[in-house]
Amino acid sequence: MQRLLLLGLNHSTAPLDVREQLAFSNEQRREALRALRDKFPETEAVLLSTCNRVELYIARPVHGHPRPEEMVDFLAALKNINPNTFQSHLYHKAERDAAEHLFAVAGSLDSMVIGETQILGQVREAYAFARDLGVASAALNPLFQKAIAVGKDVMAQTAIAEGRVSVGSVAVDCARRIFEHFNDKTLLTIGAGKMAALVLAGFAQLKPKKLLVCNRDPAKAQALAERFDGAAAPFEALDEHLVTADVVITSTASTQPIITRARFESLLKTRRYRPIFLIDIALPRDIEPAVGELKNVYLYNVDDLQHVVSTTRSARTGAIDAARAIVGEHVDRYVAWHRAREMGPLIDSLYEKHHELARQELARTLAKLPDLSEEQRAQLEELTRRIVNKLLHDPVKALRETGGGGAAHAPYLHALEKLFHLDPPSTSDAPSKEE
Repeated sequence: MQRLLLLGLNHSTAPLDVREQLAFSNEQRREALRALRDKFPETEAVLLSTCNRVELYIARPVHGHPRPEEMVDFLAALKNINPNTFQSHLYHKAERDAAEHLFAVAGSLDSMVIGETQILGQVREAYAFARDLGVASAALNPLFQKAIAVGKDVMAQTAIAEGRVSVGSVAVDCARRIFEHFNDKTLLTIGAGKMAALVLAGFAQLKPKKLLVCNRDPAKAQALAERFDGAAAPFEALDEHLVTADVVITSTASTQPIITRARFESLLKTRRYRPIFLIDIALPRDIEPAVGELKNVYLYNVDDLQHVVSTTRSARTGAIDAARAIVGEHVDRYVAWHRAREMGPLIDSLYEKHHELARQELARTLAKLPDLSEEQRAQLEELTRRIVNKLLHDPVKALRETGGGGAAHAPYLHALEKLFHLDPPSTSDAPSKEE
């Protein structure tokens, strides 16, 4: 039997400066999952790391490791930080609560921007990453496959994604508060990844005078620029681009700030102190917070966008309620399936063992009654079968009616194994096809 655990923090529980300390790049995530597998060989894991959350999902034997406190220490050691730095911002969930949280995340109900579609792809990517490394298998495969299916159902069956709910659209709303028009403005994007493309899609509709894409890889910069009728800009000339830019979007994988206060302050005079709108959607951040203290500099990070997001939620209350209903229904179905998956083999073993004992005892009795007719023998066989079924009916019914999952019915399973000397059932993997 496996126990499902979740340890995490998100935009609701932890400020940006805490989240960025625990953020994982793809390479760091690979090293983390491998280290976890080496330290806890019986454990499955998926690590989800985005600009708004870091969540570690664990499936391990009921009485196994890691325990929650070991998960905290593991993350702290990976990042070489004191656990006290982030421990108060963590949430810990288990079994049904962990599954319900994951389904809500995949359905964008736990996002800073409720209804945004990027999180479903991020959940899918995190799962595929762990599966390909061999650290997500029999226990976590069905959980994450179901979560992805839930996210699809929420998007397809509700209007939760309608309206201006993407990070890009929210950033555009903020920019419009600073600039009345954009046909004379220069837009500079630093970074050429998925998030940069999402924000660019919103700003491109404003038809700025010039659109520049700056990236360390010129080929990536050129490819993204062509999508939005822009031009690639040499990364080596970043200061020159910062001088001409009116709007700057940063979304790189740098572990250190690209734009420091000292760097940007030296450009202010050359810029003639023109207003500039900086959107930092990277984690860790690309722009030092102190840059926002400079004259005519308007710096927004992912948490600042929350103020705009809050104005869009009330209009989608009905869609949010419908989405939560879908999540709740899927959670109930998953928990019931999971419970049956764990209990089924043990219940089958229980019935098989006792019917075999009954057949053996009946055979001894029939050997002493050679004059019985075939009809009488059949009646005795039916009698023994019914007695076994009636004796086992109540304990099996109680077992099947236990709520929750994992830890909730684990005592019943262990009691049956010990009392009736049953071998613990092995758990087979779920079908690979998403439900």
